[in-house]
Amino acid sequence: MKKQGIQLITAICTAALLWFYMFSPWTQGRPNFWIVMACSALILTTLGLCFTPGHRILGKIEKPALQLLLGIVIAFALWGVFWAGDKVSAWLFAFARGEVDAVYSMKQGLPPWVIAVLLLGLIGPAEELFWRGYVQRTLESIVGGKYPKDLAFVITGVIYALVHIWSFNFMLVMAALVAGVIWGFLYRLRPGMLPALVVSHAVWDALVFIIIPI
Repeated sequence: MKKQGIQLITAICTAALLWFYMFSPWTQGRPNFWIVMACSALILTTLGLCFTPGHRILGKIEKPALQLLLGIVIAFALWGVFWAGDKVSAWLFAFARGEVDAVYSMKQGLPPWVIAVLLLGLIGPAEELFWRGYVQRTLESIVGGKYPKDLAFVITGVIYALVHIWSFNFMLVMAALVAGVIWGFLYRLRPGMLPALVVSHAVWDALVFIIIPI
């Protein structure tokens, strides 16, 4: 248990450092954001797999066609949530649209189709495998209390949002919190949905950044 905890802390600290390098105003864009994001995805996936006993369970897919369909449905539903959230936030906060535009400015430096391929084939799946498949799943097994799954869900969602804090972009942090809470809650309800969540994260990333930006 102690070893498992140390490994988890190491992985989370690594994610925090990588997100600092990607998003902080002192390091952002050095080198291209998407190249750094892809490398970070590979690093975190490797750590998650190495630190997960019996990690082959993460590759177990029950009813693959249903998982694929469910993942796509979740992705479009989440896009709808963010579309509505964008309208509400623009009404509530004068700075909201500017911060959203700042996030979209990260698309510079690579052709859109290359970014879409990275999001669909690497970045989206890797993030979900790491944050839900490794972090939340591991926390469920090591945290105490009467409701370990609920506590693991809350902790993972908060950490996922906080690693974006170095962007100093309120809208980005809130977006990460909302998305992380939704994916985390679905995983809390049905861990067997992880493949669908992987699909949803990948498809949602491509939708919101490239295909139908908000």
